[in-house]
Amino acid sequence: VGPVDGHDLSNLVPILENIRDRDDNKPVLLHIKTEKGFGYPPAVAASDKYHGVPKFDVPTGLQYKGPQGRPSYTSIFSSALIEHAADDKKVVAITAAMPGGTGIDKFGKRFPKRTYDVGIAEQHAVTFAAGLAVEGLKPFVAIYSTFLQRGYDQVVHDVVTQKLPVRMILDRAGLVGNDGPTHHGSFDLAYLGCLPDLVIMAPSDELELMHMIATAYSIDDLPSAVRFPRGSALGLEAMRDLFGYELDEMPAKGDVLPIGRGRVVKHAAQDKSHKVAIFSLGTRLAPSVEAARALEADPDFGDSLGVTVADARFMKPLDVELLRELADKHEMLITIEEGSVGGFGDHVLHVLALDGALDSGKLKVRPMVLPDKFIEAGTQNEQYDEAGLTAKHIQATVRQLLGKQRVLV
Repeated sequence: VGPVDGHDLSNLVPILENIRDRDDNKPVLLHIKTEKGFGYPPAVAASDKYHGVPKFDVPTGLQYKGPQGRPSYTSIFSSALIEHAADDKKVVAITAAMPGGTGIDKFGKRFPKRTYDVGIAEQHAVTFAAGLAVEGLKPFVAIYSTFLQRGYDQVVHDVVTQKLPVRMILDRAGLVGNDGPTHHGSFDLAYLGCLPDLVIMAPSDELELMHMIATAYSIDDLPSAVRFPRGSALGLEAMRDLFGYELDEMPAKGDVLPIGRGRVVKHAAQDKSHKVAIFSLGTRLAPSVEAARALEADPDFGDSLGVTVADARFMKPLDVELLRELADKHEMLITIEEGSVGGFGDHVLHVLALDGALDSGKLKVRPMVLPDKFIEAGTQNEQYDEAGLTAKHIQATVRQLLGKQRVLV
C-alpha cells in the first residue's frame, strides 16, 4: 500500500484502520513518506539533530546551554584528529549519519573533501574504510559503540582478517545516560576483544585520549580501536590531582604510546601488611584513585593497607608484564572497566589462569564490570551507581576481601 503522505493524518489514519481490521492474517507492506522535522524549519534544516532535544527556544531553534564547562571527550577527539589531518593529507574521516554526535562535523568543516557521511549504513562505513586503507589512506571511522554492532561482520572479514589499518573510534562506550539501554556501549570490549590482530585502547582521561589518537594514527600495519565515553572530560585540575600530571594547558597533539604498555599511577607503600592492586581500563581510573585514597585513610585498617592503582591503557595487546608484577606483589587484584562480562577482566583472568597465578589461592581476584542486564535511562552518575562502578563500590569490594564489610550509603 502506498506511498502514503505520512503528514496527512486524515488520509493515513483510515488506511491504518483498514489494515488493522482486515479479515485475513497476511502481512501488509505500508509505504509511508515523511519529511524529517516536518512543520518546524530548524528541524528540517538540521539533518542530524532534533530527533531528541533538551530545552530550546522555539522561534529560533537554539538550544539552551549552561555555563561553558569542561570539554567533552568527543570534542577532544575531534580537535586531535583535525591536528593530525592538518599535517597529513592521507587522514580521512567517516561517519554513519552521526557527524554532530561523533565530532566529525567539525572535521568536515575544515576538510570537506576528506569527510564522508555514508548515512545509516555502518556496514558500508567499515568496508569503505577498508577500501581506503588498501589504497594507502588513513581512515578514522567514528561510530557509536552500540552501532558498530551492526557492522561486526565487516569488521571481522573486511578489516581484521586482512590486517588493514582502519582506525575505529568508538564514541559513547559505556553508560550513556538518558539515551538509555539501546545506546549503552556495553559490549564492544567483548565483541572486539576476541578478534586477533586488533589493537584496543581505552583512555582514562582527555590527555590519554589524545595520546591514543596519535597512537592509532601511527599504526599502519594493524587495525585499531579507541573507545571513550559520553560526557565531559576530567579537566586539568582533576588530572593534576588524581594522576600527578604537570600540565598548565593541554597540548595540541598527543604522544605515541608504546603498544601494549600500561602504567602505574599510584604505588602502594612497600611496608604495608595488606596490599591491593586496582587494575583499571578506561575512565574508571579516576574513581579507582579516589577509592584507593579513601581506603588508605580508613581508620578500620589503621596503617596496614596499601593500594596500587594501574591503568591498563590497552586491552589488546594486554600488558602482561605489568599484570604479572601486580599479581606477584599484591594479595588482592581488582579489575574494573565500563563494559560487560567477557571484556578486560576476563582477559586478565585468562592470563592469570594460564600462568598458574591462581593455583595456590594466595591471590584473590575480583572483576568489576557492568551487571548482566540493560540499565534504564537516567543520569550517568545514577547509572554508575546502579552498575556498582563508583569509588564507594570499589571500596566495598576491597572491604569485603579484607573482611571489613560496611553498608553502602
